[in-house]
Order: sequence, then structure tokens, then C-alpha cells
Amino acid sequence: MGGLIAQIIMKYSKLADVYEKLEFTSSKLEKTDIISEFLKETPEDILKIVSMLLTGQVFPEWAELELGVGPSLLYDTISFVTGVKPAEIKNLLAKEGDIGNVTEKILKKKVQHILFKKELTVEQVYTSFERIARAYGSGSQNKKVKYLAELLSNASPKEAKYIVRIVLGELRIGVAEGLVRNAIAKAFNIEVNLVERAFMLANHIGIVAKAAKNGKDALEKIRIKVFIPIRPMLAQIAPDIQHVLKELGEAAMEIKYDGARVQIHKKGDEIKIYSRRLENVTEALPDIVKMAREAIKADEVIIDGETVAIDTATGKPRAFQEILKRFRRKHNIAGMLEKIPFETYIFDVMFVNGKETIDMNFRERRQVIEEVIKPVKGKFGTAEQIITSDFDEAEKFYHHALNKGHEGIMIKNLKAPYIPGARVGYMYKIKPTMETLDLVVIGATWGTGKRSGWLGSYFLGVRDEITGEFLPVGRVATGLSEEQLKELTSSLKPLIEYEEGQKVTLKPMLVVEVAYQEIQRSPNYKSGYALRFPRVVRIRDDKSSREADTKDRLISLYNLQATSEKKKLDL
Repeated sequence: MGGLIAQIIMKYSKLADVYEKLEFTSSKLEKTDIISEFLKETPEDILKIVSMLLTGQVFPEWAELELGVGPSLLYDTISFVTGVKPAEIKNLLAKEGDIGNVTEKILKKKVQHILFKKELTVEQVYTSFERIARAYGSGSQNKKVKYLAELLSNASPKEAKYIVRIVLGELRIGVAEGLVRNAIAKAFNIEVNLVERAFMLANHIGIVAKAAKNGKDALEKIRIKVFIPIRPMLAQIAPDIQHVLKELGEAAMEIKYDGARVQIHKKGDEIKIYSRRLENVTEALPDIVKMAREAIKADEVIIDGETVAIDTATGKPRAFQEILKRFRRKHNIAGMLEKIPFETYIFDVMFVNGKETIDMNFRERRQVIEEVIKPVKGKFGTAEQIITSDFDEAEKFYHHALNKGHEGIMIKNLKAPYIPGARVGYMYKIKPTMETLDLVVIGATWGTGKRSGWLGSYFLGVRDEITGEFLPVGRVATGLSEEQLKELTSSLKPLIEYEEGQKVTLKPMLVVEVAYQEIQRSPNYKSGYALRFPRVVRIRDDKSSREADTKDRLISLYNLQATSEKKKLDL
């Protein structure tokens, strides 16, 4: 019996050693090999946990759990454990640039000592993270400090280095989900495309790893489940309608509604609504729940759509920030229903009455939508659509969408499946304005003069899809009103990791939509590109940093820009 128990326990030091190897390995192929070998020897009981921790996540993005520990609370905890004052921790951080390295160095010279130090296991670390995440309500901050302090007190300097990085959501080992998916395929000798599909359906890398260890059949049994949101399929930008029609021939044209993406799940009488970032926003949207219950005629369904805030005086969409007021609302929700009424339009379906529909072509899925949705006029219905191969008819529909106050149109391939989380050539957006980028704020500088006391200039990062790193692509200081600067500073202050003079380094969490005149190649930024004359269009509270635009998309827009200028450039 003792031997069996020994088999399913893994020391956290072993995972920390793997983190260290990965951190100091630059080759993506070598990283894949390291992870693959580690997964092979990981006991099945903890494979789900380990796979998540390798990506730097504790919980899947849709889980209603988060650690909720910001930089300030973390520094207070490190101070409590080590006896080093928070101010000194911040000074060390300004020199070192990484809280993990700072914590490791401090613990090597630790002032306080624990008499009965326990050797940490992976399960114990995960359980502590769960306790931290489940600390709610009155006294929750003290509880979080207590649980985290217990964890750090028993950790070796190296273990603590990676624990604090995970707490801040910055593991810094150059590993994201894509690498782990490839490693799972290699470890258990399964085709990468099967692993990728299983991940699309489960939306949990740990579930996929555990199934893969049991073979191809177990992996193929993974299915979409109601109340576990899947990542939405994304559109590509196209230069014009003619370009897309030439490629697709007959296609579906739909209004590109100027609203917020919603994913609605229904099972029996229970309905849950998830935002674009897969957060459960059901309680904030009782009007949509009510309309969905009235309009949806299927017993079980997962549908994809857009909800729009309507100006009752004009009948046109209100500003995007008005929508977010509803999504964020925790109190006086009823009072906001009349002030900001919503209309919801459904444009896709992924699951209905026990059957996945993602492999159906779009023409078939649209038919399913029309069968399961009985529109409630002016409240809940299907996206307005025409099917055509005629340019003049498509152009007329495009102007119809703009006249209604929306962003433009979507052009969809009638033969295409639904690919969760992918930006593939199955649907295109046509807008009258240049395509924007959704970038993460990775740093800022304190303003001077009229902007004194505000963070007034922002360093922007684009996401490396393989490593998860945010690569600098420029800085922006225009496009925001004083009210927005005040709001943004308030949102960013808790994310400050350290300050050096006027410059601050931020936990990469906040996403902003950025317009620009041009994308240029640049050796000055790690991304290799820079934005010319960028300006902030709006704050994207509906997006998580993992949904920020990737370097691949940046390059795609750069090449699209070059194509329109009749230049031949390599990707």
C-alpha cells in the first residue's frame, strides 16, 4: 500500500526543476521534449493539475475561481514570511525586474526560520491555491495572506520563485498552451490534430492530457458539455467585399453588430451566459436570460451571438462602454435594465439536444438556429442575413448595416465548420475603418503637468501564441479623455509590479483596442514591429490578456497593409 501511495505523490521540487529547465531553454522543440518526458512520468492522478501548472495557470479561464492576489498583497506576504520590508522588496524588484528572482534571493538569506518545515508536493501547492481562490468576503485578504504565507514558508527558494510567479500570472518560462498540446501528443504518441480538437471541445488542457494518457479512444470520447464554455471562433479582416466574394463565391452576409459577444448555454430551465472572456455574467443580464428562456425552443443548446445596447431615442447602438456598464454591474441591476436595454442576435450554434454541431457546415448550422430560435421582436432573434454571390447586392447590404449604426458586415463561408478559438478563413469582417489591434498594457509612465497623478503613457504588448510572452510593439499616449485616464489609472494601479523613476512595470492583464496609421518593421522592439501614431480607441474589459492579438495577426495585418500598397512582402 505504501508503494502505491508513493507512486501518486510528486514533490513540487520536481516540477520546479522542470520550470527551471524550460526557463533556460530557448528552443521550442527542446521545450516540447522536456515537457513530453515530464508528462510521461507524471502520475495519472495529478496529470490534470500538472498540465495546467505547466502553462502557468491554476484554473481554466472559464472556472469561477481566481487567486485574487495582486502585487501589493503578494509583497506584503513575502515581507511577512521573510521579515524584509515591502519597500525593500520593491527596491530589489526595480533592480531585478522579476518578483520570482527577488523572492528566491531573499529566501536564500532568510531572516525568519520555520521549525517544522514540510516538503511540498504538487497536490499541496494546488490545494493551497484553491484555498486562496476560495477565500471570499469579510477577512478574505487576511486569509489569502495566511494561506500563501504557509505555502512560501515551506517552499525552498527555487520553489518559491515559481509559486509567486504563478500567483501573479507570469510564469516566464516561455510555455503556453500550444507547446503543452504538442508535448501531450508526443508523450502519448497521438496525432497533434486529435489533441487540438479535444482541447477545443474540453477547453481544459488538464482533461486533455489525462485522456491522452489513456489513449486515442479516451481522447476521442471528449465532448462539448453544456455550462463549460468553449472559445469563440474568430474572424479575419479582409481588404474589401470583392476580394472575399472572389474567394468564396456564394456566401452568407450578416450584420457585424456593434456589441459584446455572448455565449448562451441552456439545459432544461437553467440558462447561463458567458462573456467573450468566458466569464459567467448571468446574474448581470437577467433580461437576456428571460428572453432566451422565451425564445429558445431546444431543451439543451449552446449558441453564439452578440448583445447590443440600444439608444431608445434613435434605435441605434450605444457606445461599447455602455454595454460594459451592464456586464460589470453587481448592484442595482434592475435599475440598469431600463437605462441600457439590450437586443441580442444569435449567429451560430455549437451544440443542440445532445449533439455537437461544430462539424456541420454553416448553411446547416444556420438552419438549426432558425429551428431552435423563435424570435422575440426587438429583444432576441437571429442575426440579419442574406446569401449572395453578387457584389452589388453585398455592397447594398453593407451600407444597410452601416446606416443602422453597426460596424460593418461579416462574410461567412457557407461550407465551413465552427472551429473554436481559431481565427481561420471561414469568416471575414468588412469595416469602413482600418482594422484595430487589441493589445495588452505591459507598462506605463506617470504623467506630468495636467496629467500628474495619472498613468498617462502606456507601453503595449502583442502576444506570442507559443510562449505566452507579451512582446513590446510601441507606446501610446493619445486617444483618452481625462475621465478615461482617471479610470484607467484606477484599474492599473493594483497591477503595478514595480516602479523605476516615472516608469512602472505592470502585470499584463488589461487589454486596450488601439488604432494606428501604419505598422512598421522595427529593431527597437522585441516583436520586430512598431505602430506609427497609435491611439487608444477603448478599453476592452470584455477580453482577457489571453485573447489579446497575437504576433501572427500583427504580421498578417502588416502584410495586408503592404498588399493594399501593391508591395510584395514575406510573412
